[in-house]
Amino acid sequence: MLFLLVLLLATFTTLSLAQGNQRGRQGTRVGFYRATCPRVESIVQSAVQSAVQANPTVAPGLLRMFFHDCFVNGCDASILIDGSSTEKTAPPNSLLRGFEVIDAAKSQLETTCPGVVSCADILALAARDSVVQTGGRSWQVPLGRRDGLVSQASDTASLPAFNDPISVQIRKFADKGLNTQDLVTLVGGHTIGTAACALFSYRLYNFNNTNGPDPDINQAFLPQLRALCPNGGDGSRRVALDTGSVDRFGNSFYENLRNGRGVIESDAKLWSDRRTQRFVQGFLGTRGQPALRFNNEFGRAMVKMGNTQVKTGRQGEIRRVCTATN
Repeated sequence: MLFLLVLLLATFTTLSLAQGNQRGRQGTRVGFYRATCPRVESIVQSAVQSAVQANPTVAPGLLRMFFHDCFVNGCDASILIDGSSTEKTAPPNSLLRGFEVIDAAKSQLETTCPGVVSCADILALAARDSVVQTGGRSWQVPLGRRDGLVSQASDTASLPAFNDPISVQIRKFADKGLNTQDLVTLVGGHTIGTAACALFSYRLYNFNNTNGPDPDINQAFLPQLRALCPNGGDGSRRVALDTGSVDRFGNSFYENLRNGRGVIESDAKLWSDRRTQRFVQGFLGTRGQPALRFNNEFGRAMVKMGNTQVKTGRQGEIRRVCTATN
C-alpha cells in the first residue's frame, strides 16, 4: 500500500513537472491580459488602423519588424531599442518603418494600464493587425511575452538575407524551430510591401558574372524591372515584391513566383528548388481553397514564430517606453 502511494505520488509529480515545463516553453496564451488590461487589443488595433490608413507602407513595415525581432534572440522587442549599436541600426533593419505606431500604442496603454503590457506583445498584435488591415484573415495572438534587456546590431547575422540560397534559408528557419513549410508560408508576407533596387538589381544585368540576367527571371518581366531599376541607377527606389498586390494581402505572391516574377533572389529560389516548390504549389490558385489555405497557414506560422525564444515570468521586464530598457 505504501509502495503504491509512493508510486502514485512520483507519477503525479513527474506529470506536474512535465506540464509545468511545457507551459514554460510555450509561455504565452490567448487572453493573457483579460483581467489586467482588457482593452489592449482594441488599443493596438486602433493605432495600426490609423497609421495604415494614413500611410499604407506602414503595414508591411510592422509585419517585417516582428519577423526581424523574432529572428534575433526571440520575440522580445529588442529591435525597438534606440542606441548607436542596437539591432535597429543594423543594415537589415535600416529601412524598417512603423516604429512610431508601436510607440503610440505603448503610450496609450501606459495611460490605460501602466506597467502591464510589454512592447513585445504590442509588436505581435501590430503585426497581426497589419495583415488584417491589408485584407488578410485575423488569428488569435497568444500573449504574455516580456521585453528583452539586450539589443546588439551584431546579433542580426541570424536574419535571413535577400540572397540566401534555399539551404541557408532552411537552416536559419530550423534554428528557430521553424520547418520548410513555415519558411514558405512566412515568406508569403512579401505579398505586401516593396524592396529597394539595391537588393536585387544585380540579378538584372550581370548575375554571377555571366553578363546576363538571373535565369530565374521571366524574360517578359525583365524589361519592367530594368526600367524601374536601370543599371547604375537609384538603388533606393522601391519596387513591389508582389507585382500587382503591393498593398493587398493574399496568395498572389506565389503565382508570381511560379511565373518567374519573384523580385528578390531568395524569394525566386522558393520556386526553383524542389524542397520548397511543393509548398508553393499548395498555395497556388487565385480563388477558393488555395487562398483560404494560405491565410490559415500564415496565421498558424505567425503564432509558431511568435513563440520563438519568448521571455516570460520573471525573465526580462515590462518596459515603460519601448525605445529603452528600464
